Amino acid sequence: MQVVPDITALPEKQIRKLLEEQGFPEALLEACRSDARAGVRGLARSEERRQAARRREDQRLKAMVSFERAHRARGFDAVAGVDEVGRGPLAGPVVAACVVLPFDEPIPGVDDSKKLSPERRERLDLEIRARASGVGIAEVDAAEIDRINILQASKRAMELAIHSCAPAQPDFLLIDAVKLPAVELPQLVLIHGDSRSYAIAAASIVAKVYRDRLMAGLDARYPHYGFAANKGYGTQEHMDALERLGPCEIHRRSFAPVTAYVLPSCRLYLEAIGRAGSLVTLRRAGLEIRANGSHLTASELEALRQAYRQRLQDLGGRFDSPSAAY
Repeated sequence: MQVVPDITALPEKQIRKLLEEQGFPEALLEACRSDARAGVRGLARSEERRQAARRREDQRLKAMVSFERAHRARGFDAVAGVDEVGRGPLAGPVVAACVVLPFDEPIPGVDDSKKLSPERRERLDLEIRARASGVGIAEVDAAEIDRINILQASKRAMELAIHSCAPAQPDFLLIDAVKLPAVELPQLVLIHGDSRSYAIAAASIVAKVYRDRLMAGLDARYPHYGFAANKGYGTQEHMDALERLGPCEIHRRSFAPVTAYVLPSCRLYLEAIGRAGSLVTLRRAGLEIRANGSHLTASELEALRQAYRQRLQDLGGRFDSPSAAY
C-alpha cells in the first residue's frame, strides 16, 4: 500500500513534482482535492481533465481500428489504408499514400489530416513512418490531371501508391471514398474513411505532409503564386496572381478558374457552368454551348467539356443521364 505524504506543508511546486514522479496516484490526487489552497486543488482538476481526455482518445482509437481488427480476424495480415490529398487545388499534383500500420497499440492523435495542425501532422508523420511495416506514396501531375480528369487521376495515384508500398505488401485495402477495380486485392470502400479508419487516417497524414512539402518546394520555383501558403488552393492571393500573370506550368488548365485565364473567350460559358445549381440549369448551359459555340477552338471546347463533367459530378449527375448530353 502506497504511503501518501502529508502535503499540507509542501509548496505547490513541490506537490506538482511529487505528482509527476509518482504518476498521479489516486490517493495523492484525493489529498490535493481536499487541500485548502486553490492552486493545489487546481492540480487535481487539471489531471482529471487530462485523464478524461486520454479515456476519450482511447475510445476514439478503439473505434477507428475496428475495421482493421475485423479484417485481421478474417485472416488478412497486412491491412492497408489508402487515401489521397489534393483533389481540390488549382495547381500541383494529386498525391496518394498507402500505409500498412500495426494497430494493436494505435498512435494517439492519428485522425483525418484535415483536422490536424501542420505541426501535429509533421510529428505524426514521423511516428507513422517509424512504426509502419509498409509505405507507398505516388503523385499524378497537373498535365495528367488535365488529360484524364481529377477523379481518374486520384484513382491512378492510389493505384501507384499501392503498387509501390514497401517493404510490406498489403493483402487487404481500406480505401477512402473510391473503389479501385484495377487493383486485384480485396478492398473495402469507406465514405469519410479518413475519420473512421485508423489506417486510412494514417495514409491521409502521410499524403498530406508529402504534398505540403512538395508545394513548398514548388513555391521556390514559382514564387509569385504563394504555393507554400495556399498549397495550390484558390485563395485570394492565388487568384490575384493568376489574373496578373496567368497560369504557370503546374496549374490545372482543365479547372474552370484556371481555364478562364488560359482561354478568355470561353469565360462566360465557364461561369454559366460554375453557376449551375441543378442538373436542369447545367443542361441548359450545355445546350447553349452546343448551339452557339461553333466559334470556339478544340482546346476551348475540351476545357468546357471537362468543366461540365466536373460540375455534373458535383451535382450528383451520371454521365449516361440526359443531363450529360453536352
